[in-house]
Amino acid sequence: MIGLAVEIDTEAVVVRAEQPLRAVSSAIVGGGVADARSIVNLRVISGFQCDDSERRLDDFVTRRSLARPFVGLLTGARTEHAEQATERGEGLTVWTAVTMGLGNRSTAGRSAAAAWRPSTINTIVIVDGRPEDAALVNLVITATEVKTLALAEGGVRSADGGLVTGTSTDAVVVAATGRGVPCRFGGPVSELGWLVARAVRSAMDAGVARWIRESG
Repeated sequence: MIGLAVEIDTEAVVVRAEQPLRAVSSAIVGGGVADARSIVNLRVISGFQCDDSERRLDDFVTRRSLARPFVGLLTGARTEHAEQATERGEGLTVWTAVTMGLGNRSTAGRSAAAAWRPSTINTIVIVDGRPEDAALVNLVITATEVKTLALAEGGVRSADGGLVTGTSTDAVVVAATGRGVPCRFGGPVSELGWLVARAVRSAMDAGVARWIRESG
């Protein structure tokens, strides 16, 4: 996308934007509804203490000379293996990157509350379009529905053989450039929601397949 740069390496997945993005996220730093010049999904080691989250992300942003404000996520998954996908249609472009690890699988409504850990399935979605804030929220739902379907159809199961809806610490960021086509809706059968669903599903399928292959 014009005006955006993506960097993926062993430290992080980074999105740099020349102009502020409108973002909705469950991020540990910059979460909620916010404007962002950078999005960071930073890898941390197992056992990382969440009390250090803001400082660790802030240090990384400073060291990489990333523009602020930023949205920051943490993950225990290998960021260099982030799966990417792009979809286009009707004047819209959608890009996504998913970092995948399934060591702490969970099922919403069945798995009990647990201590916070670095997020495992982190999903970043960038929309080159002009969705309303409500549509961005809807896209978070759409991306989450797709994630759960990909896990179910990919054969991922809990320790007792039941269905898995995600991991205990998943996070989602959906951000938009604010240019081009206006979008009121982001549900799975809207044009924008359809593109996001296809992109996230493609990245999720690749991530699940890699995890199964490597955990073999």
